[in-house]
Amino acid sequence: LLRNLLSYGFYTGFDSDNSSGDFSEANHKVPEMLDLDPHQSNRTGKHNGETEIQENGIKRHRTSLPAPMFSRSDFSVWSILKKCIGLELSKITMPIVFNEPLSFLQRITEYMEHIYLINKACSHADPLERMQSVAAFAVSAVASQWERTGKPFNPLLGETYELTREDLGFRFISEQVSHHPPISAFYSEGLNKDFVFHGSIYPKLKFWGKSIEAEPRGTITLELLKHNEAYTWTNPTCCVHNVIIGKLWLEQYGTVEIVNHSTGDKCVLNFKPCGLFGKELHRVEGYIQDKHRKKLCVIYGKWTECLWCTDPTTYETYKKNEKKGGEQKKKLVSEEDIKSENDEADDMPEVQDTVHFIPGSKLLWRINCRPPNSSQMYNFTSFAVSLNELEKGMEAILAPTDCRLRPDIRNMENGNMDVASKEKERLEEKQRAARKERAKDEVEWHTRWFHQGTNPYTGTSDWLYSGGYFDRNFSDCPDIY
Repeated sequence: LLRNLLSYGFYTGFDSDNSSGDFSEANHKVPEMLDLDPHQSNRTGKHNGETEIQENGIKRHRTSLPAPMFSRSDFSVWSILKKCIGLELSKITMPIVFNEPLSFLQRITEYMEHIYLINKACSHADPLERMQSVAAFAVSAVASQWERTGKPFNPLLGETYELTREDLGFRFISEQVSHHPPISAFYSEGLNKDFVFHGSIYPKLKFWGKSIEAEPRGTITLELLKHNEAYTWTNPTCCVHNVIIGKLWLEQYGTVEIVNHSTGDKCVLNFKPCGLFGKELHRVEGYIQDKHRKKLCVIYGKWTECLWCTDPTTYETYKKNEKKGGEQKKKLVSEEDIKSENDEADDMPEVQDTVHFIPGSKLLWRINCRPPNSSQMYNFTSFAVSLNELEKGMEAILAPTDCRLRPDIRNMENGNMDVASKEKERLEEKQRAARKERAKDEVEWHTRWFHQGTNPYTGTSDWLYSGGYFDRNFSDCPDIY
């Protein structure tokens, strides 16, 4: 449901350890499983502990989940929310059927799906081209949210997730560093020591009746070590519509500013709200300027499709011609249509304009195609499908707090929804008991892999990687599962 109101706009804050058992998903009947085309089932023929090796020595990751998703058609979000009027959103437990079998820490890792854009930025000698690639990377980070209306599992305090992809050239570690408020910190580095990518995410939720909005908090930092450059930005606002009735749909809006702290260049991206008849749905427009505020190029496209760039003069000429051609069309819009815009803002727009290509533009990024059976796998991308894969021998080297070892997520992925619900309740109760025990003994919680500090480029509060995770000394990790 409230899928990441975050993601990146991502976090929902639901399923708190303060949740009341009155709204436990274990009390809800699980609907029947959807049919999955057997020809589209795990093509490698391997599950969890078995991963094929290609001829070039690179691991072949799974292409399907062990079991298809369950239908949510028998469940109403409003049937849950109407019982919770007057309660804090963080005290509502949603039925597990609204989840997707990933932790929010794994969702954060989906930033890395388009890591080739970081590699391109590292390879460019021109700072303008580097900024273009970084801007495309920032937009691509929210692209995986498209049509993903399931919410990730809220991480337990102290939960971690690591991912090493030698084929893509990076390793990644994240930790849930705070539960109230929920804060997730992450750190990634290139295996060739060419970049460092880190940040923390803790969005602020707003419930507007028919929609839920997640205003992003936390700084995202990308360092290109070869060029001695650092870029920082914050994600756009994420909003899920029709949480009471109708088809859930999501939009991203707001201004994202990417700052190159070495050159003073800045990229300003405007994620446009839906607008009348869905004309602006998913659109992104912006520009790159130098430290003297001179526009160097214009960026346009859709965060669900692709991103282009062109020079400012060409863009302005095209816009003027487009405006002249659209004058007559504007006169056909009645006053009633304009007045009804706000009333229909939560309806799924039927008209979704395509992005008009401006001749001479350069393609910066295009969204990856999803697996053919993606709709029956929570609309996961191929990258997302592999995130909870538990390869043979991995349990022996993972931290005991890793998401892959969470029994509720593992059981949901395998289609054991009743067991997943009970395990989720058990873990939440264990987290509550541990918190009460710490309060009784007046013991403070200490994070393991991150510490609170100051972002060296923005001067704002941030969670910074303490190092040492990949030394694999996990003797003092908490028992959270």
